Amino acid sequence: MSASETPAGPATFEFTADNLALAQRIIAKYPEGRQASAVMPLLDLAQRQHDNWLPRAAMDYVAGMLGMAPIRVYEVASFYTMYNLKPVGKHFVQVCTTTPCWLRGSDEVLAACKRKLGIGPGETTADGQFTVVEVECAGACVNAPVISLNDVYYEDLDGPSTEALLDTLIRGETPKPGPQNGRINSAPIGGPTTLTEMAQRNGVKPASQE
Repeated sequence: MSASETPAGPATFEFTADNLALAQRIIAKYPEGRQASAVMPLLDLAQRQHDNWLPRAAMDYVAGMLGMAPIRVYEVASFYTMYNLKPVGKHFVQVCTTTPCWLRGSDEVLAACKRKLGIGPGETTADGQFTVVEVECAGACVNAPVISLNDVYYEDLDGPSTEALLDTLIRGETPKPGPQNGRINSAPIGGPTTLTEMAQRNGVKPASQE
């Protein structure tokens, strides 16, 4: 990563008092002399503090805290895709397009984002509200296709439900997380088919038995 590959951002960066205390607890988990192992969680902490992206000043700050050469921190930040090296929208829409989600219709989800927001993968709306990116496996294959919106998962999507999700955000409302097709968590779509008595005790209607 060179200076030309990331926006300048602020000239300086430092953790808030709360985040500094958290960073110190993270560092303390590692043996003496191995503090550099904390680089990934500290970069994540810095990114969360700074509107979900990492300016160079934040990476330099983390390098100084861990006694690392800045270039070593840049290497980590530019290798792992969970770190954003330029500003992203308030709503960071991560569409999983790995095989299980693709087989279940992630192309429709991406197309819905483009229709509704007017942007494609890797782009941000002019008002700075939405960024859309493609990501590798989100780890929720049983509920594919999946969008991760900041830290919240929205699952069992198709084109219309993706547009409805985005409409809710555009209105300034908070959509209900999890499956968008009525499924209960990762249970069968029609309801649980095993442990049905436990399901009934918890107010979940089991699937009808043949």
